[in-house]
Amino acid sequence: MGQFSKWLLHEDQNEFFDYLFALVVNLLFVALLMLLLWPLGRLNMAIRLAKGFWMFWTVLIATSAVLALVQRYFQIDLDEHYNAYVISGLVLSGIVQIGWSAFAAPVVGSFAANASVWVAIVLYGAGAVSAYVASVVVGSYYSGSLYRMVNPALAILSFVVFSVWPTAGLAIYGWLFRFISSFDPF
Repeated sequence: MGQFSKWLLHEDQNEFFDYLFALVVNLLFVALLMLLLWPLGRLNMAIRLAKGFWMFWTVLIATSAVLALVQRYFQIDLDEHYNAYVISGLVLSGIVQIGWSAFAAPVVGSFAANASVWVAIVLYGAGAVSAYVASVVVGSYYSGSLYRMVNPALAILSFVVFSVWPTAGLAIYGWLFRFISSFDPF
């Protein structure tokens, strides 16, 4: 185990470590959420969020690949066009991050609708943590310190906004949610 950890923590493996860390955090969150929500009778919420994370990873990987191709085509890199490179990554990571909050807030709201106050607090707390976990996942693809500073704040803020005003999130991202749900076999 010592050799593996030494290899994994080596500077050359930084990206792989970030991906692996985000995956482990995501899996642990979903598992702990299932254990938390099972006694409350809200296990289906954890399952819906787990499906959402699956789609979130898929959308994040696809959009990151498209951004890399666009940046390569227009020859946008850190050396020559620093501002364009950082801003394009910041915008795309923010759009994906806000998309998660737009998905998670109505899911939490639907399960908290007929719940007691304490259960609703637990559900909204879990939703806020899911937004933070999504920012960790986004941080594995957009690993700059600016992204890691902006995206967690954006995650929590957008989750709060979409919890109060869920129709705004559905108006912005509803087309994407309908498109993705058309592939859902369940």
